Amino acid sequence: MFAFALTILFTFVELNCENFFDYSHDEGKNDMEYLPNSIRKWDKGKYWHKVNQIAQEIISCGGEGTEWTLPDMVALTEVENDSVLNDLTCHGPLRNAGYHYVMTNSDDERGIDVALLYSPYSFRLIDSHSLRVAPPKGHHATRDILHAYGELLSGDTLHIFVVHAPSRVNGKRATKPYRLKVADRICEAVDSIRATGSKGNIIVAGDFNDYSGDEALQRLIAHGMAHLSKDATGKNGARGTYKHQGKWGSLDHIFADVKMASRTVSCEIHDAPFLLEDDEKYGGVQPRRTYIGYRYHRGYSDHLPLVARLTLDKKQ
Repeated sequence: MFAFALTILFTFVELNCENFFDYSHDEGKNDMEYLPNSIRKWDKGKYWHKVNQIAQEIISCGGEGTEWTLPDMVALTEVENDSVLNDLTCHGPLRNAGYHYVMTNSDDERGIDVALLYSPYSFRLIDSHSLRVAPPKGHHATRDILHAYGELLSGDTLHIFVVHAPSRVNGKRATKPYRLKVADRICEAVDSIRATGSKGNIIVAGDFNDYSGDEALQRLIAHGMAHLSKDATGKNGARGTYKHQGKWGSLDHIFADVKMASRTVSCEIHDAPFLLEDDEKYGGVQPRRTYIGYRYHRGYSDHLPLVARLTLDKKQ
């Protein structure tokens, strides 16, 4: 009997959900903006609308027409807690998708975490854990890095790191050292995997709050990670995953080790027309977000998803 390999497509999505909070208070967390009596008046109706919006966005990342397939794996940032992930995967448009998930439980003061959705039909989870990064003096705790690993249909091991690096809210220069610490922690973890002699594949994805030329991302590249999303653009006008004051830029990124990167078919920004709206102030289009300032806008997210498609050889 002769063995042969069947080439299959593996779809990986990265998405910043823009403050995906439930409408209940988490003890010890500063989530007061997203409660029914808050300035945003975040209530049950708005929350479930958000659940449905994020689910529809994920589904749409699978392609169009007869070539559509549910994404195999989705790295999510800006999600509040397990309740949100349970509602996303067990109710609404994704309730029949069969997704499983793992997530962090960080010390972030607002309660923001990262998560990984995966289809158990294309990925068998072995284990997951959080990587904590101690904040520099004068900074608040950031989101933990999620490290999950398991077996692909090809029989290969895949390590996934989901990251949401510290924001630039206090200025790029002041917050840069913190993002460098996050990048260094990822590099340490990648080096540890390689030190064991593992032939496992590696993907690092999330919102890095840095652009492709910034030092934190260059450190990942120096550690042998290929920048899959560096030149990613959309088909409907997006030139980045995020737009600020009329300028497109990508704060969201997908990296992979050389072996995994060699299997890349495409990596693009998913800018489906329903995720966009006219940018009346600066021209062109922009992401259709949930809030504009404190005004509820009924959109999806202020970030657009990244979609990477890779080939795997399924042994028969």
